[in-house]
Amino acid sequence: MTEDVIIGHDGKLRCAWAGAGDTALGRYHDEVWGTRTYDEPALFEALTLGVFQAGLSWSVVFGKRDGFRKAFHGFDVAAVAAMTEPDVGRLLQDPSIIRNRAKIQATVENATAMRSAPTSLAALAQSYASTRKRAPRSLADLPTSTAQAEEFAKQLRSQGYRFVGPTSVYALMQNVGVVNDHIHGCFRATDYTQSQTT
Repeated sequence: MTEDVIIGHDGKLRCAWAGAGDTALGRYHDEVWGTRTYDEPALFEALTLGVFQAGLSWSVVFGKRDGFRKAFHGFDVAAVAAMTEPDVGRLLQDPSIIRNRAKIQATVENATAMRSAPTSLAALAQSYASTRKRAPRSLADLPTSTAQAEEFAKQLRSQGYRFVGPTSVYALMQNVGVVNDHIHGCFRATDYTQSQTT
């Protein structure tokens, strides 16, 4: 066990960033982060949180997750795509979210792109699903981006998505389990024997 994995409140080993207590972040680690899903609202939420995380810490964005869910209609793609300029103006006054006009507008435009793109976000995400055979050994082993994330981001931009750089797209991939970046030893990690290759 490394310092990147800790014993949680229930005796289970977890990635240290989740904390040891029974908290919202801990439950997110246990139930959401790294759990593979191609559910449209889940993908849209992960994409949106990545947009808002640009230039900010994850803790700031995660702390406003419930606010984002309410502001963006539970991440219902059709409802967000239908939002208008008055809706954007209203959200700029909403302290429960990060009030950044460009990112709010990008979220509306990304919903529009999701509805019109020739290849669905789910299909694209599935095409980049990792087949890695060993969990990362430490936080130092985790990249902030990969060649796959760069290609994924390039495809998204070509379909009209905004604020989708390789770092935010890699965060999307982690969030929806396209890649499982739970650290070796964590009960959520995909650990294999040392004899197997990566």
